[in-house]
Amino acid sequence: MARLDGKVAFITGAARGMGRAHAVRLAQEGADIIAVDLARDEPSIDYRQGTPEDLAETVALVEAEGRRIVARTADVRDQAALETAVADGVAELGGIDVLVSNAGISNQTPALDLTDQQWQDILSVNLVGAWHAVKAVVPGMIERGRGGSVVIISSTAGLIGAPNQAHYTASKHGLQGLMGTLANELGQHSIRVNTVNPGMVNTEMAMNERLLKAYIPDVENPTPDDVARVFGGLALLPTAWVEPEDVSNAVLWLASEESRFVTGISVPVDAGLLAKF
Repeated sequence: MARLDGKVAFITGAARGMGRAHAVRLAQEGADIIAVDLARDEPSIDYRQGTPEDLAETVALVEAEGRRIVARTADVRDQAALETAVADGVAELGGIDVLVSNAGISNQTPALDLTDQQWQDILSVNLVGAWHAVKAVVPGMIERGRGGSVVIISSTAGLIGAPNQAHYTASKHGLQGLMGTLANELGQHSIRVNTVNPGMVNTEMAMNERLLKAYIPDVENPTPDDVARVFGGLALLPTAWVEPEDVSNAVLWLASEESRFVTGISVPVDAGLLAKF
């Protein structure tokens, strides 16, 4: 029997990158998926966002694993839109057992140069969006009385101070506090709440030209080889980045019964970046 047979997972930011990887990995282990994504570019973000075509590809990949999927375009800043997506998914697939709050964005600016709009954009998607997802999904988990797992995708920036990303770092630290409070409040309902904290992940959010240029200013158009040269020695393991599937494997464990007594913790997937002296 697969590890998530008979379960339904709700995943935000599922059109591409880590969100798509989570959807496919959980489907491989038997879960049906409710996938939501903004599916359009944000003006303040310098890298390509997901598209309706990307979301359709996620649908095709999940269906190729033999699982059902309900996909909706929804903005995590819009509580009503998330609640509608939840209602649509539950009507077709049944009650939700797993929430993966994955949607997130980033950009880079020194703290004192940040505008109010930059601050608001990042906090509203990364932190408020996660809170909205919880409010849309968890009441149904409580009502069903079968417990559940909430997995919030945070970051190593939620555990340290990342330069030139005060707004992003603040949003991810906020997720740590949200996780801790929810773990305390929801344990009585057998609902577990944890974060996964990736380091550098091979997606466009991390491997885009503006971010790489901020860390590799001496190179005109940074390539993966330049990234490996600069970041390769920062972690304990010999890699400059992890793949989305590496993060998804941690999500799968937290979603499954294998972690049934694990709640209130952070799981770094960072090749030992945080542990290196």
